[in-house]
Amino acid sequence: MKTIKILFAMIIAFASTQSVSAQSDKSQRTIGISTASIKVYGVCEMCKNKIEKAANSIEGIKSAVWDEQTKQLTVTYGVFSKTVVENIQKKIASIGYSTEKYSADASAYKQLPGCCQYQRKQS
Repeated sequence: MKTIKILFAMIIAFASTQSVSAQSDKSQRTIGISTASIKVYGVCEMCKNKIEKAANSIEGIKSAVWDEQTKQLTVTYGVFSKTVVENIQKKIASIGYSTEKYSADASAYKQLPGCCQYQRKQS
């Protein structure tokens, strides 16, 4: 009987330490991660693929998701990447899509398929 009690106590102790360990792992995953939203002009699913691919090619990006309806690119990145948002906008503008800060490269815009050509601001 004493052996069963000791065994039961060990199982409870093991289970509680696993629970604490899992909780600390979850909190560590969000430390050092930041999120930003960037307005990116595009039209269709093809635009979405190109915009997300360009954003994900920047070093320090954890994820990038562009919403076709709101035209918002939501990126998560390491906080130690100080220029990541700036670099994303430059990269996206270089492939033909205007952002809130940079106008699309004119020659790259002309190379976009017809379905991807959005109404550009007059500068």
